[in-house]
Amino acid sequence: MSEPPSITQQEMRRRNLSLVAHAVARLGPLSRASVAAHIGLTRAAVSTLVDELIRDGLLVELGPSRPGTVGRPGSALQLNDQGPAGLGAEIGVDHLAVCAVDLSGRVRARVTYEAANRGREPGPVLRDLARLVRKVSAEAEGQGLRPAGLAVAVPGLVARGSSSVVRAPNLGWEGVDLAPALPALPLTVDNEANHGALAELWLGAHDPSLRNFVHVSAEIGIGAAIVIDGHLLRGTHGFTGELGHVPVRPEGPACACGGRGCLERYAGEEALLRSSGVDPARVAALHPGPGGRIAFLSERAREGDQQVRRALREAGKALGIALAGVVNLLDPQKVILGGGHSPLLPWLLPALERELDRRVMDPGRVGQGAVIVSRLGSDGPLLGAANSVVQACLDNPTRLKAGGKGGAAGP
Repeated sequence: MSEPPSITQQEMRRRNLSLVAHAVARLGPLSRASVAAHIGLTRAAVSTLVDELIRDGLLVELGPSRPGTVGRPGSALQLNDQGPAGLGAEIGVDHLAVCAVDLSGRVRARVTYEAANRGREPGPVLRDLARLVRKVSAEAEGQGLRPAGLAVAVPGLVARGSSSVVRAPNLGWEGVDLAPALPALPLTVDNEANHGALAELWLGAHDPSLRNFVHVSAEIGIGAAIVIDGHLLRGTHGFTGELGHVPVRPEGPACACGGRGCLERYAGEEALLRSSGVDPARVAALHPGPGGRIAFLSERAREGDQQVRRALREAGKALGIALAGVVNLLDPQKVILGGGHSPLLPWLLPALERELDRRVMDPGRVGQGAVIVSRLGSDGPLLGAANSVVQACLDNPTRLKAGGKGGAAGP
């Protein structure tokens, strides 16, 4: 039996720097003695690590630490709010968005640009996105921040370990590499549902014991992401979570993916509009921008429009059928519903829960709050993207010295 590979001194140092950075992020402000007590290293070792993190701009020293900390009173440490920043970007079917967050996850700059990206050539879309990234970067730098990387959320399949969109049916893209068109920052590209799930894990204000869940992101398309033991399940090629292309009625209408009867054809935004008896293009013209068409449906449902309510019930039923298979297969603690469909959940959710109650092996779990609604809504993918850069800085503070342009998909 072969011996496990030994950990190098450089790797041990990286791990210890990460332990210190995460302790301050989670519990700060903290004195050096308190950090040492929390992570189990000596005070001398922690002081050396802290000095390095201060030099690299991740931590700052404040005044005396708060009462109740371990050891003699000392200078308290906290994350630097003028240090590295994470840039997140989202390519949507009807919009582009970019934001910058500091190490504590606070949004410091943000811009959203309405754009009809479906069927549009990738080049102009990426040029618009690059312009927005530069604008947000300049605003962040004006506040004393320095962008440490860029993460982009896209509505499609991203090849694992690359910056290439393999296929995005709702955009009409195939084989598009984002890296050449974007500013020269360390870059990651990932599916928008994956970024939404990471946002739930880090920012969703859920019970800390929630480490196994399925996150559903319902917008124009429908995606899902699976979190197991606090980590994304990516699959062999990085293509897990294509819930919208699970067939719920195998002989149903043709889908852009090439299949038939996919969930997206019953619960996606355009399917909802058609089932409600309205022309998607006309509604888009009258209610432009992200969320405009969903707001229209929500208002009609509140006013008692029976055709809209019937369409939403059928969509909820289709979602329940698809999710029942996921729940039976994975046994998650929760199913989290996020994305732009949040305003429609009063009419979607009852039918969804009825289908789960009928179809899952342990139906009592549904009645015990197994389905919960995201507090982040449609902001999840953008916030998850930006905070994935921050988490990468905390996981490996030494990466800030390296710079360069990356290409791996997500943390």
